[in-house]
Amino acid sequence: QVQLVESGGGLVQAGESLRLSCAASGRTFSPYGMAWFRQAPGKEREFVSAISSDGRFLYYADSVKGRFAVSSVNTMNTLVYLQMNDLKPEDTAVYYCAATQTQSRAMQRNELAYEYWGQGTRVTVSS
Repeated sequence: QVQLVESGGGLVQAGESLRLSCAASGRTFSPYGMAWFRQAPGKEREFVSAISSDGRFLYYADSVKGRFAVSSVNTMNTLVYLQMNDLKPEDTAVYYCAATQTQSRAMQRNELAYEYWGQGTRVTVSS
């Protein structure tokens, strides 16, 4: 059983920073890639960032490029971070961690590429 657990969300003011964490566990968990998505109130879930299993390849949505940074603690992506700087009210959303154990699906923007999902952590940015 693979589990992804996000943490680190909260309420901040515009311009401040937050760091989200995604802790992955599971006896057979060997991801080819991890990703962050977010869903704002009344909107569809959207891609934020992705990281390859070895941490060498990073991918960002244009809306967060230059402000957010994804990283992993080890090559197995068992702990992945999303550092969010210069937060804006439009970053307000529930943030989800996702993972795929299929090599061809890694680094995809499409949420359907990911088999495993966390429960989400809420980020609220006030103006």
